[in-house]
Amino acid sequence: MTSSVSAVSQRALRVAASATLAITNQANALRAAGQPVIGFGAGEPDFPTPGYIVDAAREAVDDPSTHRYSPAAGLPPLRAAVAAATTRDSGLAVDPSQVMITNGGKQAVYLAFQALLDPGDEVLLPAPYWVTYPEAIGLADGVTVPVPTDDTTGFQVTVDQLEAATTDRTKALIFVSPSNPTGAVYSRERMAEIGRWAADRGIWVVTDEIYQHLVYAPGEFHSLPVVAPEIADRTIIVNGVAKTFAMTGWRVGWLIGPSDISGAAIRLQSHISSNVANVCQRAALAAVEGPMDAVDEMRAAFDRRRHLMVNLLREVPGVECLEPGGAFYVFPNMTGLLGRDLGGRRAETTMDLAALLLDEINIAVVPGEAFGAPGYARLSFALSDANLEEGLGRLIDLTT
Repeated sequence: MTSSVSAVSQRALRVAASATLAITNQANALRAAGQPVIGFGAGEPDFPTPGYIVDAAREAVDDPSTHRYSPAAGLPPLRAAVAAATTRDSGLAVDPSQVMITNGGKQAVYLAFQALLDPGDEVLLPAPYWVTYPEAIGLADGVTVPVPTDDTTGFQVTVDQLEAATTDRTKALIFVSPSNPTGAVYSRERMAEIGRWAADRGIWVVTDEIYQHLVYAPGEFHSLPVVAPEIADRTIIVNGVAKTFAMTGWRVGWLIGPSDISGAAIRLQSHISSNVANVCQRAALAAVEGPMDAVDEMRAAFDRRRHLMVNLLREVPGVECLEPGGAFYVFPNMTGLLGRDLGGRRAETTMDLAALLLDEINIAVVPGEAFGAPGYARLSFALSDANLEEGLGRLIDLTT
């Protein structure tokens, strides 16, 4: 017997699937079927997790204390280590009580908005944006207010734009530097200006610092509550080990905020998932307290690939590409490829173009529509030099 009433909640129906994961899964399926697919969609390092971190996890497996529940806020030594690392790397004094450990950076983002937003609260979101931000806002019954940027401004938002988008319902701003998907890195001066504006407006800031260790010279990482201390007591930081230490699958992130926000997030997590897996937390502890040599080596490899990818994309007729200052993505303007004959087919949107490139030359890119930026595409350079050259060589051949 069937019912005419949907069993699925409206909340669940409103959530869009992750476009980046969808592209990666599609590429993996084609590859498993024997197609020579090269994927530029993955948002994760292609390096193994450093050995000393894996060794710490092996030791934790044999430790009976990891076989039991632990505090919902996270293992006390890990909370203390995250606080110390935040002071070391960002210059922000943090008490361990402000830190909560989460099941990856995504859960930190989700809990930040669950703790902060009431129904109808508006969140300013500079676009292009990571695909999860608007979904996390919507799940908290908030309203996303995109603030568009483009390659002519280096994908950086201005105070004037933020002011124009602000209403009496504006509760928060998402601020990300380095950015996913564009790789944009804000200057200290621009960041301080935005922080002072938010403080003057009484607006909260959720700042995602997951790529803080992936900034390329001559750029520098700056933490917004450090350069704009006026906003520190209204700032929530989300971060984690995934990108820095090649630990995307370990699912350990964290949220740092004022005690009322972090306390609310801890209460929520106590009912959602109890604690983060203890073995993973012990691995994260080894990462946060350990040496940065492997991180420096990965960053040097990404820097080399960054230059290689930008140079190759600039050989593609109709493509314009800024050099990113951080993360491991480029976000080229692909509008010059739209409406053109490409292997006997034409694409009118970058969504169509992504499908065409996967079908015709077996390369997977994420269309800009997924990030609120039609006309662009995100390509990750977190893949081998050989695959990078082969995949972009196919694109050059198709377009010339």
